[in-house]
Amino acid sequence: MTSECYGGSTAFVLPPLPTMSPPKDVTQVLLSVGGLVDREIDLDAFLQTLVDRIAVTMQADRGTLWLLDPARGELFSRAAHLPEVSQIRVKLGQGAAGHVAQEGTPVSSSDPRGERLFFSDIDRLTGYRTSSLLAVPLQDAQGSVYGVLQVLNRLGGGPFTGEDTERLVAIATQVSTALQTTSLYQELKRAKEQPQAPVGYFFNRIIGESAQLRALYRLVQKAAPTDATVLLRGESGCGKELFARAIHVNGPRRDKPLVKVDCAALPATLIENELFGHEKGAFTGADHRVQGKFEAADGGTVFIDEIGELPLSVQGKLLRVLQDREFERVGGTQTVKVDVRIVAATNRNLSRMVAENQFREDLYYRIKVVELVLPPLRERGAEDIERLARHFVATAAKRHRLEPPRLSPLALERLKGYRWPGNVRELENCIESAVVLCEGEILEEHLPLPTLDRPPPAVGAGPQAEEPGLALLPLAEVERRHILRVLEAVKGNRTAAAKALEIGRNTLSRKLKEYGLSGED
Repeated sequence: MTSECYGGSTAFVLPPLPTMSPPKDVTQVLLSVGGLVDREIDLDAFLQTLVDRIAVTMQADRGTLWLLDPARGELFSRAAHLPEVSQIRVKLGQGAAGHVAQEGTPVSSSDPRGERLFFSDIDRLTGYRTSSLLAVPLQDAQGSVYGVLQVLNRLGGGPFTGEDTERLVAIATQVSTALQTTSLYQELKRAKEQPQAPVGYFFNRIIGESAQLRALYRLVQKAAPTDATVLLRGESGCGKELFARAIHVNGPRRDKPLVKVDCAALPATLIENELFGHEKGAFTGADHRVQGKFEAADGGTVFIDEIGELPLSVQGKLLRVLQDREFERVGGTQTVKVDVRIVAATNRNLSRMVAENQFREDLYYRIKVVELVLPPLRERGAEDIERLARHFVATAAKRHRLEPPRLSPLALERLKGYRWPGNVRELENCIESAVVLCEGEILEEHLPLPTLDRPPPAVGAGPQAEEPGLALLPLAEVERRHILRVLEAVKGNRTAAAKALEIGRNTLSRKLKEYGLSGED
């Protein structure tokens, strides 16, 4: 341990500590929130909860989690006890936090005011008086510093001790391990590779900073803490299930079940039984009572995917659940009451279905208390495509135990120029294929994309210019081509195609019938 004296007081710059087993109270810091790090949590709320628990554990008055913004060579406070200001930024090397980020070693001070390592402008800005501080680095698996954990003013007065330093280093290790599983960490890595692009803010696992996505984030933050029924609308593959889970995880029911029902994956005759269960003897083979999804989700959330496929005969029963939170099992007379929240999703035009008497009007208005319309990927802009692509490169490499490959400029431009009829899901599958097939760098030829996306010339038509790029096609035609490409890739296996497209087999069969392909596998 070395010491540096400034103005009669001493700031201790501490060497890195050896690896050690975390104290029990350190483990408690992450216990109540650790299960959320691989879910669609509101990252700001999650990190603020972490900082709150760290301050309590360290017996400190305030805590701050700083993250590195390579675009500006600065640390910014991502979660902090800062009632006076919304955010603080410091340059690398500036103040105690900046020094820790630059040098990668802890700093502890018993009387920081007047020291070189103390950045007094922050106290002047906030009106807060710092009497003691302790700051330690956040390091990733490669040993690179990407943030700083800092606590201020030990409760009861006096300095932070050597034992406190060990405790905060152990906490930082666990916090860093947790953060490295989030999409926030991937965004920090992306910003390091592209210093011209600022660090974005988002829900975990939901990547994107376009205006449409930001508007959706605000709606989720408002809707999640309530019990309001939510309808998610959007094309297949644009992330409706991710947003459904975000609504559940960030609400008061997050510790209860989230139960999904995919109406498109079930025959119409079985959907009622799947949702509501059945009594013994309700039909041939029903030799015992079976609970449905609503009972299984009691206290939690039921996510009804592809609600547009729900038969009219079942819609009335669902309406009763929405109105009164009660129903009868198939073949039963006893009323079952449940406490559930309902989130529904569809890629169909429900208002048109109402006009065509294919969907109940009263049910339609009951499920769209809060409506979120998810934009297709082609409307979100090139920056979102790039953010998603780099995120999927990292996750696919980790999944297949590979070193993350570099994304070549030509491949990136190809990704940005494609119209993505299969949306985010298609992009993810494209990137995963490229990660597996490339050798250290993803080149344009590794991307399983068509070279041209326009219809062939009509018989007898004159020659057409071979211009690069993609023709503008009707959305239905784009979807048809994507489905047929996937079906061809799996050699006509409809079960495999439905799984790759992440739609129900019934939905796939219906679409293929519309295309004039009614035969089975």
